[in-house]
Amino acid sequence: MTDDHPIRLLIADDHPIVRDGLRGMFASAPGFEVLGEAADGAEAVRMARALAPDVILMDLRMPGMDGLTAINELARLGVTARVLVLTTYDTDAHVLPAIEAGATGYLLKDSPREELLRAARAAAKGETVLSPSVASWLMNRVKAPARRLLSARELEVLGLVASGNTNREAAARLFITEATVKSHLLNIYAKLGVSDRAAAVAEAYNQGLLKPEG
Repeated sequence: MTDDHPIRLLIADDHPIVRDGLRGMFASAPGFEVLGEAADGAEAVRMARALAPDVILMDLRMPGMDGLTAINELARLGVTARVLVLTTYDTDAHVLPAIEAGATGYLLKDSPREELLRAARAAAKGETVLSPSVASWLMNRVKAPARRLLSARELEVLGLVASGNTNREAAARLFITEATVKSHLLNIYAKLGVSDRAAAVAEAYNQGLLKPEG
């Protein structure tokens, strides 16, 4: 953006105090104009279409339409604004879907002020921006190709194991043999870098592959 065209921002977060803080930060920085604030994903989509911001600062966890759904909806509608995710979550269950949906950057809310300003400027230019922890996680993922995503069937098996089912019970529920369940578990161990059932379940929760019941 040029000096006569400040970077126009839309802030989407369900916490008023976060929106106030971000508005104050960017409004006081040279080269930025805050066009508005949205409290959920649906409002962010409506405002993005009406105001045509250059960059949207998007939280992921919001009531109603969440940030990830909003990013997908913006892409579907052809909205050209760059989306800079600003959240407290840096697990693969959040990072990958957001990037795959079209987010230009992914930062954590505890990022320093100057880092946020630089990220917004970079996002406006279409440059990818990642917080150090997210960048490190992606690098580790590339360096450890064995830890690729589990297949749908492997997730089913792991889910049953996490619920306390034995191999025989899991086999009966899935209409497969017990030997097949054992084979799936060995593949799961290899992909998650673990050696037993308990560690596999713990790592799956840690990576966001399984969600706690309730």
